[in-house]
Amino acid sequence: MAASKPQSQKVQFIEISPSQAGQRIDNFLLTLEKGVPKSRIYRAIRKGEVRVNKGRIKQTYKIQAGDIVRVPPLRVTEREAPTHVSESLRQQLLQDIIFEDDSMLVLNKPSGLAVHAGSQIQVGVIEAFRIIKPELAFLELVHRLDRDTSGCLLLAKSRDSLLNLQQQMLSDQIDKRYLTLLRGILPNNEELVEQPLLKNTVSSGERMVKVTPDGKRAKTLFIRQQDLSLAQLTEVKLYTGRTHQIRVHAAWTQHPVAGDDKYGDREFNKTLKSFGLKRLFLHAWRLGIRHPVSGDPMQLEAPLPTALQQVITKLELA
Repeated sequence: MAASKPQSQKVQFIEISPSQAGQRIDNFLLTLEKGVPKSRIYRAIRKGEVRVNKGRIKQTYKIQAGDIVRVPPLRVTEREAPTHVSESLRQQLLQDIIFEDDSMLVLNKPSGLAVHAGSQIQVGVIEAFRIIKPELAFLELVHRLDRDTSGCLLLAKSRDSLLNLQQQMLSDQIDKRYLTLLRGILPNNEELVEQPLLKNTVSSGERMVKVTPDGKRAKTLFIRQQDLSLAQLTEVKLYTGRTHQIRVHAAWTQHPVAGDDKYGDREFNKTLKSFGLKRLFLHAWRLGIRHPVSGDPMQLEAPLPTALQQVITKLELA
């Protein structure tokens, strides 16, 4: 039987297709049950509510074509999968496609749009494109960008392309470059930060990241691009991909990212608002990758949004 739309109030038995094979069971369930907390899925696996071919499995189990997966009710409340996107969002996303072929799609993601749905977000980039392009049998995010970050976002159109691009990410073969605006001026033309980062959740439920010896390895290179009044336009090369990495490392150098209301400087942000900054000044500018099928090198570039360019122009005149 083919995978059907999840029915959250009853047990499902899903036969794994060849295009779904090879992924971990926890990732499969996260994709299948959008918006369900990871803790709920891990608990269901641990308690044996999720079974494969009638047997218990670990969360690291990789599903195979022909496996029969028992999926228990995982949602507390019914949440309908989105079936519609506004015409304005449809047009914006189609216009923001940087590159597309049979194996992948590259989007210049706008700021303010989440990459996937969540408890408070019904439609993200991936859900929108699945509606806009219903003819695609497979479409998955290769990586993520924070909701407020704009720029290059990779989506794979096949399982093989997804695994190839993710492996490039994991082995640091992808050259990831960002543009950001930092408070003040860095003392050197290049500033390499290698400080471990730890992700935790505070009592309010907000996700926070901090520099601590107990954290995971994180490496960021800040490259001076243009000195401006009050700030510096800076190119950033990411060697690792930790949550909020650029923002936390920038704050650690005492040169926080403009418009960052979580790790930034309140007075600096207030001043930049007078120059027209209404968002986080962080843009995924360039991605250097190898095509997942041909292996040819590709340089993908998302131009700096007009709103951010206008802030730079005003700072140049200040």
